[in-house]
Amino acid sequence: MEHCFRSLLRFSTLVISLLFLLSCFVFTSTEAYDALDPNGNITIRWDVIDWTADGYVAVVTMLNYQQYRHIEAPGWTLGWSWANKEVIWSMLGGQATEQGDCSRFKGNIPNCCKKDPTVVDLFPGTPHNRTIPKCCKGGVVSSWAQDSTNAVSSFQVTVGNSGNTNRTVRVPKNFSLNAPGPGYTCGSARIVNPTRFVTPDGRRITQAMMTWNVTCTYSRFLVGKTPTCCVSLSSFYNDTIVPCPNCTCGCQNNLTHPQNFQIHQILLRLFRKGKRVITWHLWSNAPAICAPFKSTGT
Repeated sequence: MEHCFRSLLRFSTLVISLLFLLSCFVFTSTEAYDALDPNGNITIRWDVIDWTADGYVAVVTMLNYQQYRHIEAPGWTLGWSWANKEVIWSMLGGQATEQGDCSRFKGNIPNCCKKDPTVVDLFPGTPHNRTIPKCCKGGVVSSWAQDSTNAVSSFQVTVGNSGNTNRTVRVPKNFSLNAPGPGYTCGSARIVNPTRFVTPDGRRITQAMMTWNVTCTYSRFLVGKTPTCCVSLSSFYNDTIVPCPNCTCGCQNNLTHPQNFQIHQILLRLFRKGKRVITWHLWSNAPAICAPFKSTGT
């Protein structure tokens, strides 16, 4: 019996240690930051490779620089807003999910007239005349550390009603990248030095007319009112604490909200044959947690 009691004590100590470590992980997440891969990101590169009468042709390349997080089926979805009244005349290796209102055009109808187009990858087996290199994998992208060759996804877009010089082109804005999981936060497009391309024989180098990059970082919080799922391990009944799930698990600045930081007591009692023999008191200055097993999703 004494042996069982000592084993139970050791087990209780282990549980407390595990809970402490868990709390360190739970309370250190911030927007657009992954503690397991702090330098990882997905870079979306736009290379203008040719000018047209009313716009340009660009190859859009998605490079998954995350070390271990790949994009699984059903794949990525990329969105943005045009700066002016641009349209998409045609695409290779990808497609806009909606055409939008193109009623102002006669004869030659654009592929997409939406102010905020959404683009997805094409699937394997797409006819060769609709593909470009690194496209058509159903939006599935490997991570850089696991398979750098397949950590790239590309499509080509012909843009009209835009500038057709380096000085007149206006870069898109409000980029969004959706993929299975909590999601990504994307920054603004930034014009960089034009990308240089080496021919297959290695004897000639060409370069893009213009290049801009967009960096998207993995985020544990989707842009929304509540998270996909919110589960807690304890409960608090102080009225001054921001309620769950409105903020405690749903807002992105929860860890900096002064009302969410309070001194909490954790009481653990061990009973033997109906009699209390040991009591632990743990004190923690940490963010408030919601009611037990509070869930806002599946």
